[in-house]
Amino acid sequence: AELWARNDDSSAYTLVKSYRVCALSGSLGPKRWEGDRMVPEGFYFIDEFNPKSDFYLSLLLNYPNYADLIQGNSAKPGGDIYIHGGCVTVGCLPMTDPVIMELYTVCLSAKLAGQAFIPVHIYPIRFDRKGLDFLGTQYTADTVKQRFWVNIKREYDYFERHHRLLPVMYSPDGRYLF
Repeated sequence: AELWARNDDSSAYTLVKSYRVCALSGSLGPKRWEGDRMVPEGFYFIDEFNPKSDFYLSLLLNYPNYADLIQGNSAKPGGDIYIHGGCVTVGCLPMTDPVIMELYTVCLSAKLAGQAFIPVHIYPIRFDRKGLDFLGTQYTADTVKQRFWVNIKREYDYFERHHRLLPVMYSPDGRYLF
């Protein structure tokens, strides 16, 4: 996990710090239904700050987004996906307690300073040569996941080149459009 920040709406993002997600569940690929133990992949924002979490502190993501509802089980897509402390998970993004305290503080400070949306981009891996080789080897037969990853890689590549975010929109079939 990486924390990026910028000085104002017109400046590029700068890497502030890198962290490790301390536990995982499910396999790679986007979350598609309640109980699949998967972590969402795609483009989200922090929807709520929870200082009284069962997992120390937590930041609620706006999962499911429109793409998740269209491409997944729209009747039971799941929900309550958090970045949280506690280092256990069945689909969330757990951090150690000191890390979530740092992230929570930084994100809450940004929100209190007027930032309406705090983006959270979730990728299965780094889309570098090593990551692409892994996906190409391990997920060759899974064309649905491959198509999804090609779709989200567009934003990843743009951000890596420019350190800026493209607006996220959706096609009627639930693909991300940039």
